[in-house]
Amino acid sequence: MNSPMDTNKDYQEYVNKKSPNSPILKNCFNSFWVGGLICLIGQFITEICVYNGLDKTTSATIVSISLIFLSAFLTSLNIFNKIGKFAGAGSLVPITGFANSIVSPAMEYKSEGYITGVGAKMFTVAGPVLVYGISSSIVVGLLYLLFNIV
Repeated sequence: MNSPMDTNKDYQEYVNKKSPNSPILKNCFNSFWVGGLICLIGQFITEICVYNGLDKTTSATIVSISLIFLSAFLTSLNIFNKIGKFAGAGSLVPITGFANSIVSPAMEYKSEGYITGVGAKMFTVAGPVLVYGISSSIVVGLLYLLFNIV
């Protein structure tokens, strides 16, 4: 009879044979160039806005809105998910990944209705991020208020 140690060792060898190795360098390269391309699109939109006479703050707002819209639109067409599978973390440049994390659950639970489906499930992925972000900004704001009162 095999000892548990032999069984674990045999199982680990079996798993190693059956599971494919990840092409780490290829994945890093794809993540890098896709993330860079998304940032390049954002920079291109900024340059168009500045060229048309808008200031940097307004241009940044337009870039944010544009990237959120593009991400949400591509998510609704199931294209952003394919980009994500190809590029991994490179497609999750913060603003596009956040928009995708809001739209994906909303689309998935649409069949359950707009209130109990979309409304209740839309923030399942992004909700903890929002709670942490808002809570930490309140704490930082209070610390700033306490230590910078003159």
